[in-house]
Amino acid sequence: MSDDAAIETHGLTRIFRRRWRGGEVRAVDGVTLRVERGTSFGLLGPNGAGKTTFVKLLLGIVTPTAGSARLLGVDFRRPEARQAVGYLPENHRLPSYWTAAGLLDFAGALSGMDPGARRRRIPELLELVGLREWADVRLSRYSKGMLQRLGLAQALIHSPALLFLDEPTDGVDPVGRQQIRAILRELEERGVTVFVNSHLLGEVEMFCREVAIMDHGRIVASGKVKDLTAGKGYRLTAARVPEAAFEELRALAVTAAYRDGLAEFQFRTREEVNRAVDLVRAQGGWLESIIPTSSTLEEVFMRTVRAEAGEETR
Repeated sequence: MSDDAAIETHGLTRIFRRRWRGGEVRAVDGVTLRVERGTSFGLLGPNGAGKTTFVKLLLGIVTPTAGSARLLGVDFRRPEARQAVGYLPENHRLPSYWTAAGLLDFAGALSGMDPGARRRRIPELLELVGLREWADVRLSRYSKGMLQRLGLAQALIHSPALLFLDEPTDGVDPVGRQQIRAILRELEERGVTVFVNSHLLGEVEMFCREVAIMDHGRIVASGKVKDLTAGKGYRLTAARVPEAAFEELRALAVTAAYRDGLAEFQFRTREEVNRAVDLVRAQGGWLESIIPTSSTLEEVFMRTVRAEAGEETR
């Protein structure tokens, strides 16, 4: 393993024994993964896929059955591996009688920061998450989105180089989600590695540059978002397409339909769309547009998970 990765695992495994029914559950099954420093990385998977257990293994909350890992070049079993790591768990709970400033001061003290450093850092963080004017207001008056942003601030109190976020926008309204994405983008620009664990595919696609898909404890796909979603095909739109030509193109296309008086076709390959162009022109039709199309991350996710399910049922 190298020191230039933010996260690097090799064969990381966690097996839980089932006392009431016997047998075992491989919650994390031989995961080998590398996350470069300074990037935004998303771990995707259905509920029960092992995502949270994987994060807890890296943070020392759960003990691995087998395998190894390093955080920022340090063996994850050593306490110092977590000194530069921030963590926001899913469904975190903050005491409602505290104020934002009081909570961050307490979190800073737990992180080993001296009082002077905490006094300087707390206003900066509250400004970053848009809560400076709420510094001395009790958390009982905070909305869900405000509590989530404050939870992010406590994870950042000690200026970590690596940030783990478990479902950071789950249950937050669209405005709150947009605010959190903006904060995370600013952190990434500052060089912080942001690791997002989520089942909200649209959120991950809008923020993360790289992703891995986990299913039944295993990584079943990984790569840059732009590469995983690229290359679905081409959409051709044409006017004045004769009925006979439309039917011939329908047989060649993945989909064919009339929209707003125009014929629209989806083709898989460049060769197919070129054949369609020749046919439209030969039949007197008018080309309106040819647009390369790509898959959404949700489509990639569903194809991958369904393929894995198919393998298991054979």
